[in-house]
Amino acid sequence: MAEVFINYRTGDGEKTAALIKRELSYRFGENSAFRASESIAPGTRYPEELLRSVRRSTLLLAVIGPAWTLSAELRRPDDWVRREILEAFDCGVPVVPVLEGRKTERLNGADLPPELERLAEVQSVRLDMQNAVADLRRLGDVVADMVPSLKAHERRDRPSPGAGAVSNATGEVNGPVVQSRDITGDVGTVIKDSSGPVHTGKGDIYNNSRHISGERHFSGDGMTYFEGDNQGGIHQRFGDGPRREDDDR
Repeated sequence: MAEVFINYRTGDGEKTAALIKRELSYRFGENSAFRASESIAPGTRYPEELLRSVRRSTLLLAVIGPAWTLSAELRRPDDWVRREILEAFDCGVPVVPVLEGRKTERLNGADLPPELERLAEVQSVRLDMQNAVADLRRLGDVVADMVPSLKAHERRDRPSPGAGAVSNATGEVNGPVVQSRDITGDVGTVIKDSSGPVHTGKGDIYNNSRHISGERHFSGDGMTYFEGDNQGGIHQRFGDGPRREDDDR
């Protein structure tokens, strides 16, 4: 039996509802949340199934999109978004409004039908797609607190990013890319079709600098640079070890 019923309007919150369902299913188990479009089996009479699922649930999450209060259907007695919420009220099932995005304002009783005005008096949570990972985790914490029975099924293997964790994803880039945090651990570098200087070791790169006019100069251990044909071989010296006689050739 699904403990959490996800209430949403098609076209104004369905993507957020699907995201919530996926998050709760991952964290608490596949059958922990009910979302009509994927939880009702084909051939099932949905009116009875919807109301029965609301009555059996422990919590109803009402996804509120930017145009939610403007919908004329919300004023119609046969509107299913409205009916599900009123059924939860009648059965004593707590309802938590989930405000979608930053532009969705907190509910105002004056904008709601009289039967739904109490929604404006209920503490809501926000789910912003630009902060989806943290907001979904926070919503999951709210669900766990309000539905304690789900904690027994909660996954414990979800990695918790540390305070200093950094993750990067870089696609096609024209221009420089800067990693602005320290990296601990091995780093693999693959360079393809490079135009211009590439530096993956220690030291500096000077391009057309005063160090060598019109050329590039590399400083630091382990750097090799040459232009044109090489006829006499390449000699390198690392660190401060003793110089060999042929080092000056």
